[in-house]
Formats: sequence, structure tokens, C-alpha cells
Amino acid sequence: MSTMKTLGSLFDKYATDYIHYHRLTSHERGILRLLSMCRSSGLGSHKEICSNCGYEQISYNSCRNRHCPTCQQIDKQKWLEKRMEELLPTGYFHIVFTIPHQLNQICLQNRNAMYNIFFKAASQTILELAADPKHLGAETGLLAMLHTWGQSMIDHPHLHCIVPAGRLSGDHGHWVHCR
Repeated sequence: MSTMKTLGSLFDKYATDYIHYHRLTSHERGILRLLSMCRSSGLGSHKEICSNCGYEQISYNSCRNRHCPTCQQIDKQKWLEKRMEELLPTGYFHIVFTIPHQLNQICLQNRNAMYNIFFKAASQTILELAADPKHLGAETGLLAMLHTWGQSMIDHPHLHCIVPAGRLSGDHGHWVHCR
């Protein structure tokens, strides 16, 4: 019988080596430790008892860390549902902005300043292009989400931006879809 692999079990097995070969802040090391103990005896447990039949089950406590995909699945789903309610009845563009790999260390050492600059540059670019009559010729809005690593779990700061594919007509009477 094979055991299901979780992010926590992988961190538990490989985090020590990863920490040894990569420079992590104490905060990042703490997150790795916490995620490696998620839903294991390391964070304690509680007993669940069925009020009908008396069946007892031990459940391990979760880390509740915002980086943990297991713990944050419900929060992520709620967030997505709220965003879906806000959508206009139109298509959307998905635009991704990345920071050159050469700037990763500067980003890690100056997160607030660099990410503020990054958000400002990306949003200004979208707003200026949307305002240009050659493109959309309208004031638009956007939703931007910062991701700080890529699928291979290495530093790769990038922004995912969602932008409406259209605008209100000049008289605000109807929606004009983008070409």
C-alpha cells in the first residue's frame, strides 16, 4: 500500500537539505518547518466523536499558514467565488508580467520596495495601453495577483493581471467588446 505524498511530507523529508543549499531567511525556514508538520503529530491533534454511534477518530491539527495549499484551499475557493461575483459579463485578458531573473536577489532583499515598483509599473502599463485609442481607448481596471515563485519552486516573481476585454460606449449605453 503506497502512502499519499503531501507537501508537508515532502518538506519533512527534503527541507533540511533544501535549507542547507539555499539561503533562506529565518521566516522562510519557519514556514518550511510549519508546513512539514501540517496535519501530523508535530502540531498536536484532537479527537472527533460521532454523536450518533460514538465512533472516535483522531485528527491532526493543521498549520493554517497562508502558504499551505492544504490549509488554504477553502480560503482560496471563497476568494475565487467572491472575485467571480465581481466579474463583468464580458471576456477578459490574462496578462503576465515578470521580473528579469537577474533582479531576483534584489527583490528578495527589498521586497516591499521592489514589489511596489512592480505593481505600479504593471498597472500603469495596462492603463496607458487601454487609454490609447489604437487599442481600447478607455479607462479600465484590473486585478493583479503577485506570485513569488514558479512551478519549480524557485524565485520567479511575476504578476498575473486580469483585464476586461471591452469598455463602456461613449454614451455609457452599451458594452463595446475588444477586437
